[in-house]
Amino acid sequence: MNSFHRRGVLSGLAVGAGGLLGGTALAADLEPSRGPGWGGTNPGPRNPAREAENPDMINPPATDHGTLPNLRFSFEDSHIRQESGGWTRQITERELGVSKSIAGVNMRLNAGGIRELHWHKEAEWAFMLYGNARITAIDPQGRNFVDDVGVGDLWYFPSGIPHSIQGLGPDGCEFLLVFDSGGFDEDSTFLLSDWFKHTPTEVLAKNFGLPASLFGHTPDPSSLYIFKAPVPGPLGPDRLLGAEPVPQSFKHRMLAQEPIRTKSGTVRITDSSHFPASKTIAAALVEVEPGGMRELHWHPNADEWQYYIEGKARMGVFATSGQARTFDYQPGDVGYVPFAMGHYIENTGTTTLRFLEMFKSSYYADLSLNQWLALTPPDLLQAHLRLDPEVMGALRKEKVPVVPA
Repeated sequence: MNSFHRRGVLSGLAVGAGGLLGGTALAADLEPSRGPGWGGTNPGPRNPAREAENPDMINPPATDHGTLPNLRFSFEDSHIRQESGGWTRQITERELGVSKSIAGVNMRLNAGGIRELHWHKEAEWAFMLYGNARITAIDPQGRNFVDDVGVGDLWYFPSGIPHSIQGLGPDGCEFLLVFDSGGFDEDSTFLLSDWFKHTPTEVLAKNFGLPASLFGHTPDPSSLYIFKAPVPGPLGPDRLLGAEPVPQSFKHRMLAQEPIRTKSGTVRITDSSHFPASKTIAAALVEVEPGGMRELHWHPNADEWQYYIEGKARMGVFATSGQARTFDYQPGDVGYVPFAMGHYIENTGTTTLRFLEMFKSSYYADLSLNQWLALTPPDLLQAHLRLDPEVMGALRKEKVPVVPA
């Protein structure tokens, strides 16, 4: 099935619907109390479905402490801009205030639908969730790039590089876009039609060496942006434009990478060492089986922006001054971990958890709590934690990103 899509197949939808109904019923009994003497009842008003999505908001673990900012926002709560060729929605620092370094866009292009030729100040990284698309670009040296992408493929366009995206048959595509600035706004890009519309015809005539009467017929930019068009033919003719190709491909097949495997899941890491064109975004695709967990760790180089594709997750985040908070995630949610904060991500569902980790960096880096303790002199470690000998003996000197190992 040509899909790596958060909505899954019909059987998955049926299971998900049953899970939602069960969760809603459960939420009716969910009260903000961990037991006698803690919290209390909630007479209302209430939103049981919302409570079921975020049980750790209603009853946070006793280890939660302090006032960390919100680290979760769902694309389902984002405004959808609908156009003739598809739709788009975004999560920027406007929606998720803590997200200063990265913004995300979820876009759907119908078969033939075009995200019109444009460019922007931010670099663009993408992960294909569903279907197929054709992407085009040129670089400052006039070298061109035309290729088709499918589920699990990435693309990356550096800052200022003009490009386009078009949905292919049979059913277009859906993808996640990630930009290396939280202040990015999908509605504020440099559009080809906008430039033509706001340039005098005599200037266009002079630029192209043609009569002014040949210009001034550009459609209103509001009718383009994402617009319907015929599905393009085979890739070959589009590649035969008489131009030198870009030296580094703007496309990468992430799913073709051999993952790091453990008993409980896999991790595929893609940064500039695997995908040379991707200079400002590093990423990992993580799969965690039921009962598994992305181990306790932190990232020493950048904030982490997450996108949840499938399954259910719980993330605990640890900050300075003993601050800690727990969040729950479902497909379509975005999570965020500020720079250097410790965290774990646990599969709380009955199916595989899949999510992306993205960083504004040319390289991926993480530090494992388990490995750090294993490589610390035992007497020094014991002076801090007074660990049981069995714990000391079980510490691992090799990093295991998904546990149990």
